[in-house]
Amino acid sequence: MTLYIDADACPVKDEAERVATRHGWTMVLVSNGGLRPSRNPLVQMVTVSAGPDEADKWIADRAGAGDVVVTNDIPLAARCVEGGARVLRPDGSRLDQGNIGAQLAMRDLMADLRAADPFRAGSGKGFTKADRSRFLDALEREIRAAKG
Repeated sequence: MTLYIDADACPVKDEAERVATRHGWTMVLVSNGGLRPSRNPLVQMVTVSAGPDEADKWIADRAGAGDVVVTNDIPLAARCVEGGARVLRPDGSRLDQGNIGAQLAMRDLMADLRAADPFRAGSGKGFTKADRSRFLDALEREIRAAKG
């Protein structure tokens, strides 16, 4: 049982480390580099090449049943769900067989809208304390459920 973090832009790495450590889980931070190493022996750092989606490929090739993945990347989430992993977004929302198809469709629709109107500004909402709290609660539930 491993907690994989798509770490390049993940705002909840510290929170994930606290929960993983409390449960004795290995946490693997996967990025293109530039992360500060952890002194925690349960935390592993994996640096992949700078190519597009290299971190996603690395995680998807390894995550499976009994693992938890934290990512905002919908195609990565879909691959992990397909492989049997439990998937959370940093805001605590769960991605699973019941909603991943709709999430992929929404992602594609938004990409089409942005392509049709490149001047459309859409920065999205900021990450809040409530998001962080929801994530901590959701990660705790997912790890307990993965333990069975």
